[in-house]
Amino acid sequence: MSSTGGSLDEHRGRDATPRPASVVEAFVQNARCVPQKLCLRFEGEDYGYGRLLEGARSFAAALGNSGLAPGDRVALFLGNHPDFLAAYLGTHLAGGVVVPVNKNYRRAELRHVFDDAGVRFCLTDEEVRPELERVRGELPALEWVVERSEKLEAFLSGVEPREDFAMPEGEDLAVIAYTSGTTGRSKGAMLLHRNLVANAAAICSAWRWSADDHLLLALPLFHTHGLMVGAHGTFFTGASVDLHRKFDAGRVYDALLEGRVTMFFGVPTMYVRLLREAEARVERPRPLRLYVSGSAPLSPHAFEVFERVFGERILERYGMTETIMNLTNPYEGERRPGTVGKPYPGQEARVVDIKTREPLSADEVGEIEVRGPHVFAGYWNRPDATEETFDEDGWFRTGDLGSVSEDGYFTISGRSKELIISGGYNVYPREVEEVVEGCPGVSEAAVVGLPDPEFGERVVAAVVRDDPGLTAEKVADLCREDLAGYKRPRGVVFVDALPRNALGKVLKHEVRDRLIEPEE
Repeated sequence: MSSTGGSLDEHRGRDATPRPASVVEAFVQNARCVPQKLCLRFEGEDYGYGRLLEGARSFAAALGNSGLAPGDRVALFLGNHPDFLAAYLGTHLAGGVVVPVNKNYRRAELRHVFDDAGVRFCLTDEEVRPELERVRGELPALEWVVERSEKLEAFLSGVEPREDFAMPEGEDLAVIAYTSGTTGRSKGAMLLHRNLVANAAAICSAWRWSADDHLLLALPLFHTHGLMVGAHGTFFTGASVDLHRKFDAGRVYDALLEGRVTMFFGVPTMYVRLLREAEARVERPRPLRLYVSGSAPLSPHAFEVFERVFGERILERYGMTETIMNLTNPYEGERRPGTVGKPYPGQEARVVDIKTREPLSADEVGEIEVRGPHVFAGYWNRPDATEETFDEDGWFRTGDLGSVSEDGYFTISGRSKELIISGGYNVYPREVEEVVEGCPGVSEAAVVGLPDPEFGERVVAAVVRDDPGLTAEKVADLCREDLAGYKRPRGVVFVDALPRNALGKVLKHEVRDRLIEPEE
C-alpha cells in the first residue's frame, strides 16, 4: 500500500512564479526585493536579508580568492551563529559543497568525515577548534581552517563582495550530509540543489509557511532539522527566524511568552523540558500557529499533555538525512498522536515486506520506502551502499519499520536493524516503549533485544524513572495487561539517563552495549 502527497503544482497554484533552482537563489531573490526585512535575530542583534546577503557574498569572494574550485568541499564545524548561515550561503554562491559537521564529534569521527569528504576549507569556532587541531596533521586535503570572530574578519578583510556569482544549477551537488552513524561508519549523503529546493517547497506548502512567519529555532544548524528545514524554509519564503545558540528551556519559554513567534520546531526532549518549565511558571504562552516535532518519536502522552498545557496540537513529522522530510501530519485536519502522517506534496511513500519487497496491506508492519524529487543522489564514494538502498523503480529503502493505516497515516515502529526477534516472533521496540512510558513514574524508556540461549533474543527495557519508588515488578504488571507475552520485557533495568545524539535521538546500540555486559 502506497501513498502520495499529490502534485506540487496543485498546491502552489497555477499562477505561481517559477521555482528557483536552489535555496540560495530564493534567498538572493528575497534579499534583493526586501533587503531591510528582518531575516535573522540572534542574541539581541538583527540581521536584515541585505545584511546576511552581504556576509554571504563576502565569504564567497574570500573562498574564491583562496583558491576554491567548483565542487570543492567546505566544512562548517561550529555552533549556531549568523556566520554559519552566511558561510553556508556563501559556499553555494562560490560553487562549493557544504559539509555540515556535528560539533559534538571527536577525533575519530572528525578524521573520518573530513578525510572521506576530502574537505579543503573549514569554518570553525573557538569552542571546537582544539578538537579539530588534534587530527589536522592527518588530513592532507585540509588547506584552510578559519576560526570565527577576529580570524574570520581577517579572512574576509580586503575582499570586495561580488554580485556576479553564477547561481547553482539544480543538478549541482549542494551538501554532503553525514548520517548519524549509529551502525558502523557514517556515510555522506549527496544532496543536490534540486533536492533541497523541492523539499523546501513541499514543506512550506504543507505547513502554510509564509513571509509573515517568525520561527523560533534552537535546533543545531549542523543537523538536517535545523538547517534544511528551519533555515531553508525561512530563506525560501522570505520569513524571519529567532536563532538560539542552543536549546535552553527557560530562554525558549521566555521567547514564546513575548508573542512575536509564530512557529517552533523541536525534538521530543525539548517538548518534555518545556512542559517541565511550564510547571514552574504561572504565565502561559499564547498558542502558536505551528509547533512541529521530529527526529525521534513523540509519545502520545507528551502530545496530550502539551495540548492541555499549551493549547496547541503538535504536528509530528518524519524525515532523515538522505531525504530531509518524508511524511507529515496535516496542517489542517487530524494530527494523530503516535503517527507521522502522510507524504508531503509531490512525494510518495509505501510499506513493503522486508524479505520479498512486495507492498503490504494496511496496518501490516514492514520497511518504509519513499520516492520523489527530495530523495538524495546517493552516498559519497559509496556506490555499493547506494545500490543497496535503491530499487530499480527509484524507491529508497529508509531502513525504518512502520505501517500505514487505511486512511494513509504512517506509524514508525523502529529501525529494521533494531527489530527484536524473540522465539521467532517480531517485536517492534516502539510499541513496547509506548506501553512502558505510559506507566506512572516512568519518565522515558528504551527497549532493546539482548542475546538469549532459548529465544534468540529477549526483550529488555532500560527505564528512566521520576518516581524512586517505582519497581520493575510494577512495570512488568502494566506490560502484562497491555502486551502479548512475547512482547513483554523479560528484564527492566533502571538507568539515570538514556544515551542520546545531538538531536535527542536515543542511541539504541549504546543502550544495548551497556545492558549486555552485566546480563551475560
